Amino acid sequence: MESTRKIVSADEWLAARRALLAKEKALLKERDELRQQTRELPWVKVEKAYVFEGPDGKQTLADLFEGRSQLIVNHFMMAPGWQQGCLGCSFGADQVEGSVVHLINHDVMFVAISRAPYPEIAAYHKRMGWKFKWVSSNGSDFNFDYNVSFSEADKARGKVFYNFETTDYMGEEMPGYSVFYKDEAGDIFHTYSTFARGTELMGGVYGFLDVTPRGRNEPPGGNLTNWVRRHDEYPVKG
Repeated sequence: MESTRKIVSADEWLAARRALLAKEKALLKERDELRQQTRELPWVKVEKAYVFEGPDGKQTLADLFEGRSQLIVNHFMMAPGWQQGCLGCSFGADQVEGSVVHLINHDVMFVAISRAPYPEIAAYHKRMGWKFKWVSSNGSDFNFDYNVSFSEADKARGKVFYNFETTDYMGEEMPGYSVFYKDEAGDIFHTYSTFARGTELMGGVYGFLDVTPRGRNEPPGGNLTNWVRRHDEYPVKG
């Protein structure tokens, strides 16, 4: 590759970089418009009662919000009996670890949910040294209802509903994120989900905030000093 790379003057490089910058800005604008449409999606009320087990014992979906109005769920691939979590999910968790403290201090709770029993999750969680909350949906329909876990019957059919379409069975667990909102009356709504390569767009604080109902929730101009603190200065440390 190096031998075929075009070598130019500084002025020519600047012209080429400016042309690329124009495309980058256009892409950012298009993404802003896309995320506005994301926040304008209709909602679905969550009617089913789900119970999870985690470091705080048994908790409902409402409990997982921990006083916030928005909840991001990382559908972390770890089925019962797995000795460790999914490699790709672990790679992603390493990247979002630093974002969580900012989210949970900005009206967004972040929780990983897996189908493995909690003791199995806890052992891997400790090994990896992550601080974000991680609970088990074992014994509930949560993972199946949100189309990230699949049964033996699904495997036998060879077809599953994943990423909003019927596709070939690829395994008992698949990755994704789902977003929920809880109103003042305590009603919970499913507002957004993304799967497969869509999860790549969720990294970083703004990537997560942009798909939540309240968005970035910043004053005009996006002044970070209005809400961002150094991670050791927040009231909730994560």
